[in-house]
Amino acid sequence: MKLRDEIEPDFETAEKRYPEVLKLILDYTDWCDEHGDEESVEYKKLEDKLHTMTGKEMSRFNLWEWWEGNGAEHLSFDISLPDPQIVEDITMDELAEIVRRMSTFEIPDPNDQSFKGMFYNYICSGSDYFPDFLKINFKGYHIKLFQSHKDKNGNYFEYSQEEITDAIWNGGLNHHTVKK
Repeated sequence: MKLRDEIEPDFETAEKRYPEVLKLILDYTDWCDEHGDEESVEYKKLEDKLHTMTGKEMSRFNLWEWWEGNGAEHLSFDISLPDPQIVEDITMDELAEIVRRMSTFEIPDPNDQSFKGMFYNYICSGSDYFPDFLKINFKGYHIKLFQSHKDKNGNYFEYSQEEITDAIWNGGLNHHTVKK
């Protein structure tokens, strides 16, 4: 299902920003390898440049040790991608599609070498885009809905996509409606 443009990640803007963001991060790493940055002077310059480019608060990103995360490419993508926005009148079908994307690891076209094709799977299962979208648009969202749980008998279970959608839509997990 195609989501409305205001719900879908803005791959177009991310693609425009990405090469420069990646270059700045890699150049900073090279600078540190050569000269060090004990006083974080160059780090601050990098933060300022990236903030000016994207409008994002850079303190939420680890520009220093990206190799300990998902790598420079994913960090650059996360910085380049505009943040999700509050969207009015989200439908149950739209919510169900977001939950489906977060719950499955389907790649629409494994041969797609476009920018969107390269990052589509990551946007659904690795980045914070959809969790952040749900957080700002639904009071019932909690990441625990997507995690494994243990029932009273010690057995592990996960909520179905329908149960997750219903819980988010109805303002949170209601143990009287969703039983395991």
